[in-house]
Amino acid sequence: MPEQPVGGEDIDAIARRLDNAWEQRQPLAPLSASMALTPEHAYAIQSRWTDLRLARGERVIGRKIGLTSRAIQQQLGVNEPDYGSLWASRYFPLAGGRVDVPADLFVQARVEGELAFLIGRPLREPGVTLHDVLAATDAIAAAIEIVDSRIADWRITLVDTVADNASYGGFTLGPWSRALRSVDLRTVGMLLHHNGEPAVQGIGAAALGHPARAVAWLANKLIAFGINLEPGDIVLSGSLGPAIPMRTGDLFTLEIHGQPPLSMRFV
Repeated sequence: MPEQPVGGEDIDAIARRLDNAWEQRQPLAPLSASMALTPEHAYAIQSRWTDLRLARGERVIGRKIGLTSRAIQQQLGVNEPDYGSLWASRYFPLAGGRVDVPADLFVQARVEGELAFLIGRPLREPGVTLHDVLAATDAIAAAIEIVDSRIADWRITLVDTVADNASYGGFTLGPWSRALRSVDLRTVGMLLHHNGEPAVQGIGAAALGHPARAVAWLANKLIAFGINLEPGDIVLSGSLGPAIPMRTGDLFTLEIHGQPPLSMRFV
C-alpha cells in the first residue's frame, strides 16, 4: 500500500467515508480538494473499500473500465482510462428484455450504453494485446451501465473517481453472443433511447478506438497490480457515447446492431 495521502485521513478512513456515502446516499466533497492524492493512493482506497464490502458478503464478478473517451481524458487531464470492480449486489438481471431498478439506490446516477466481455481464458502475462483479448473472450453482450458518483455534483478529478470505484453504480446485460466475437467491434453501432426518444448514438470505436483494446489496457493495468482477468470475469469495456442523467420513472432502451434491445426503468 502506498504512503498515506498528504493533508488528510488515512486510506482506511477515506474508504469508510466512501462506503458510508454509498450506504446513506449522501455525497461527499471532492477528496482532491482537501488532500494530496496520487492515483496510487486512489487505487489503494478503492481496493480497501472493496475489502470492506467483501467482508460483509459482497462479491466481485468482474471489472469496469472508465475514461475511455479521449475527450473526457483531456477534460480531466489524464492520458489513460481507469477501472473499478463490478460488485454483484448491483447487477440487475433482465427478465424478458427489461429490468426495473430502484431509483433510490443512487446518489446522482447517469446511464451509458456499452459492450461487455465474458472472459473465457486467463490473461496473466504482461503485454496483452487486442487480439489476445478477442482470443480469450467467450462471448460479448450489450450492456447498460449505471454510473454514479459519491462526489457532490460530479466535481471529480481522476483520483476522486478512481477512489470512488470508478463511479460504479450498477449494470445489466443482454444475452451473451459468440457471434459478436467475429464482428469488427469498432464499427458496431449503438442507439440509446430515453423515454422512447433516441438520445445517444455511439460506435464501438468510442471505447479507446476498439472495445477489445480497452480490455487489453485493463488486463495490463491489473497485471501491474498483481491481479489477473480470469475465466468467468465480466468486463464492461467503456461507454460508446455520452451518459444521460436519470430520474425516477425514466425508461432507457439500448439497441446494439444485431442484438435484442434491452430496457431499464428506474422505479
